[in-house]
Amino acid sequence: MAEKPLVADHLEDKIKRRKRLANTPSPLPEETRIITVSNQKGGVGKTTTTVNLASALARRGANVLVIDLDPQGNASTALGVPHRPEITSVYEVLLGDASVEEAIQVSSDHENLMCVPSTINLAGAEIELVSLVAREQRLRTALDAFLKNSDRPYHYVFIDCPPSLGLLTVNAFVAGGEVLIPIQCEYYALEGLSQLLGNIQLIQKHLNPGLRVSTILLTMYDARTNLAQEVANEVRQHFPAEVLDAVIPRSVRISEAPSYGQTVHEYDSSSIGALAYLEAAAEVAERGAPTTNTDEGDQG
Repeated sequence: MAEKPLVADHLEDKIKRRKRLANTPSPLPEETRIITVSNQKGGVGKTTTTVNLASALARRGANVLVIDLDPQGNASTALGVPHRPEITSVYEVLLGDASVEEAIQVSSDHENLMCVPSTINLAGAEIELVSLVAREQRLRTALDAFLKNSDRPYHYVFIDCPPSLGLLTVNAFVAGGEVLIPIQCEYYALEGLSQLLGNIQLIQKHLNPGLRVSTILLTMYDARTNLAQEVANEVRQHFPAEVLDAVIPRSVRISEAPSYGQTVHEYDSSSIGALAYLEAAAEVAERGAPTTNTDEGDQG
C-alpha cells in the first residue's frame, strides 16, 4: 500500500516536468555552436550524452551534426548510421581523402540530425596523422569549409571524442568552441578532471584560444543514494556556473537504447531518461541563446 503514493508522486512530477518543458522555448543560436564532448575517464556517459543531447535538440527544432571521432563508433551505432570499414567516414575526412559533405549521413533518429560516422579505420589514424601538415587542425579545416558552403544552416555540431588524449581528441578540441564534460555521480567522479582541464588550458594557450568549458552535465544520478547527492553537491561547488540544473538519472532505458541502434528518444520517448535529456537540451539552448532573441522566444 505504501508504494502507491510514491508511484503517484513520481507520475505527477513527470507530468509537471513535461508541461514545463513544453512551455520552455529553445532559441536557435545565430552562429553554429561546435561542442566537443570529452572526459578522459571512461564509462561516464560521454557518447550517450552526445547522441541523446543531439537527438533532443533536433526534436526541439535545431539542425544538428554529430561527428563520431571515437574509433569504437558507438555514436554512429546509436544514431542508426552505417559505419562499415568501406563507408566514407571521418577517417577519410581527417586524411584529406574526402570532405565532410561526402561523409555525412542522415540519422535514422530524426530528419534534423546528421552524422559523420567513425569506422574501425580510425583506430590507426593517430599514427597516420603524425606525419601530416597541420595535423592538429585537420578536423577544424574540413568542418569550417563544410559549414561555410552548406546550404543547410547547422545550429549545433557535437564532436564525440575517444576517452584518451591523442591527436583525435586534440583535433576535436581545436575544432570546437565549447567543451561539454559529462561527470558521473559515483565514486572518483572528479578523478582525472584536473588533468583534462589542464589539457584544455594547453589547447587554449597553443592552438585554440577561443575554446572554453561551457557545460558540465551530471549523469548516472541515483536520487536514492547519499553518494549521488554528495557528488552532485561537490561538482556544483567546484563549477557553479558550468553545471546544468538538469541531471541525467541512472536509467535502464538509457542503457538499453544503444544496443537497438537508437537514442533513448527513439527507443522510449516516454521514459524518464528521455525527459531528462530533453530538459538538458533546453537548458543548453537557453544558455547559448543570443540576448536579442530571448523576448521573441518567450512569446512563442
